[in-house]
Amino acid sequence: MPATSAQPPTLVLVDDDGALRSALKFALELDGYRVQTFASGEALLEADLPARNVCLVVDENLPGMGGLDSVGALRARSQDLPALLITSHPGPGLRRRAGRMRVPIIEKPLIDDLLIRNIRWALGQTPRA
Repeated sequence: MPATSAQPPTLVLVDDDGALRSALKFALELDGYRVQTFASGEALLEADLPARNVCLVVDENLPGMGGLDSVGALRARSQDLPALLITSHPGPGLRRRAGRMRVPIIEKPLIDDLLIRNIRWALGQTPRA
């Protein structure tokens, strides 16, 4: 790619469901994003992540370290990347904690274009969905 062309944003997708991870990766790449995938929070923390033009899309219910804990660990390292949490049936405690961390929750099942609209908002591409 020529040096003058802008790199597309990178989405960092963390979900332990391999089929969902593959399907989302495919769909998000069709939308023009570069996508890195991980099956666990621990794998995410070991990765060399881009410093800018990136958005985390993290499942809460991961084996081992959960999604919000993974985001919190990155932020403790001064990697304050925009993040979205995907989960089913979030309880009030999870909603409060995600709100304090400024991590919007996108509920599964992922329908319509809600996820992509929130990704664009998190990357500063559009107003809040």
